[in-house]
Amino acid sequence: MKYSRIVSTGSYLPPRRLTNADLVAELAAKGVETSDEWIVDRTGIRARHFAAPEVTSSELAYEAALQALSSGGLQPVDIDLIIVATSTPDMVFPSVATILQNKLGITNGCPAFDVQAVCSGFVYALTVADSLIKTSTAKRALVVGAEVFSRILDFKDRTTCVLFGDGAGAVILEASDTPGILASDLHADGRHKDILCVPGTVSGGLVLGDPTLKMDGPAVFKLAVGVLESAARAALTKAGKTDADIDWLIPHQANIRIMQSTTKKLKMSMEKLIVTVDQHGNTSAASIPLALDFAVRSGKVKRGDMLMLEGVGGGFTWGAVLVQY
Repeated sequence: MKYSRIVSTGSYLPPRRLTNADLVAELAAKGVETSDEWIVDRTGIRARHFAAPEVTSSELAYEAALQALSSGGLQPVDIDLIIVATSTPDMVFPSVATILQNKLGITNGCPAFDVQAVCSGFVYALTVADSLIKTSTAKRALVVGAEVFSRILDFKDRTTCVLFGDGAGAVILEASDTPGILASDLHADGRHKDILCVPGTVSGGLVLGDPTLKMDGPAVFKLAVGVLESAARAALTKAGKTDADIDWLIPHQANIRIMQSTTKKLKMSMEKLIVTVDQHGNTSAASIPLALDFAVRSGKVKRGDMLMLEGVGGGFTWGAVLVQY
């Protein structure tokens, strides 16, 4: 049987780093009051990175992809599938994946497309790539999560504008004779589409509706805690594993309270929770691969470790992937 394995990782954060103090000062100038204490207490976030106005998701994805290629000792020509998870594309179309393909100079005609599942996007994209490798459609896939969420924030709404940041993370998935992606579990429930959304759209050259992020925080929190546990347990069951088999939990970095709650429900030590939300904020589809690359480069995650990746996002979408790294 054919499997897929993660052979390398990469990430990129734009140079501009804003601490809570920096952001609080900028918001105060706009008449919006908040504080470092308020942000840390409710989210665990202490800093985030914002891309320069001219920098796009594809540019962040490109830098993360280059790092993943370098880490794996690979060249762009070695890639025969590109999937980018993003909710903040460079343009309406073509996809960020095709723009990235061009930036990397990949001219072999390999398939390239975007996945839009908001903060669950990377889990969705990884599952799709795994399936395409298992069916011999591809041998080596570049899977990227890239976001410039700073573009869709309402900086008059302190409940949302302090939460998000920009960045990109990438993995290269390769066909293997030994298991790597062990199991996945994906879900969506459109009945909850309004609790986290950007309700604007483009029509006739104009923006219709509101093009900034809207969120019902308490509703998202309540749903997230329950579905993340259920998806993780479903993935474990499919793989014939238990909570005790997980070496590291690498969740979507949205809110430290959600992350800690899920860790407790899975009966795991907090020492096994990978946390980057404090320094990156919520980078949506980029948050899991960013956290994974951080964990690999810091020496925490090692070859053979069992990883649980999980995310929840607008749509309402959620999912988990169990990985033997």
